[in-house]
Amino acid sequence: MTLDAALQETLDTDVRWMHHALALARAAGEAGEVPVGAVLVQQGAVLGEGANHPIAAHDPTAHAEIVALRAAAVVGGNYRLPGTTLYVTLEPCVMCAGAILHARVARIVYAARDPKAGAAGSVFDVLGTRKLNHQVEVVAGVLEAEAAELLRSFFRVRREADGNGRRPIASPDS
Repeated sequence: MTLDAALQETLDTDVRWMHHALALARAAGEAGEVPVGAVLVQQGAVLGEGANHPIAAHDPTAHAEIVALRAAAVVGGNYRLPGTTLYVTLEPCVMCAGAILHARVARIVYAARDPKAGAAGSVFDVLGTRKLNHQVEVVAGVLEAEAAELLRSFFRVRREADGNGRRPIASPDS
């Protein structure tokens, strides 16, 4: 196989799994959660998958990446997940990047950049810094336009529904 053919095969695989992650993201959006999906793959098999659900779970850590990593750790019987690739529709935040490092994920492929909270190069580069004991190969922009439009549409609908897109913070009395 030539180098070009190998690169094309890798890209085709990345696109296929990103479509899977986008389906999970759409389901999250339909449930009223920020539409982010993630799937963790090893040697062509799904080890874990997840969609954002911090609102429904009342859990600020219930990001798609964390949900997928937790599921894979249970399946594999180990929190370390070497040799895996995580496909996620939005660039991971600092919390998720930390979990990805601790799990020893080998590679991450994400779709849309997060210019406000991204920790894979947009705001921080947690996954690539040499100061930590593990680095992750990062591939950015796979199906970026589709993922970005999914997010834009979700937030546009929320803004139209309540005037500003912000949820009121619950008071201790409510």
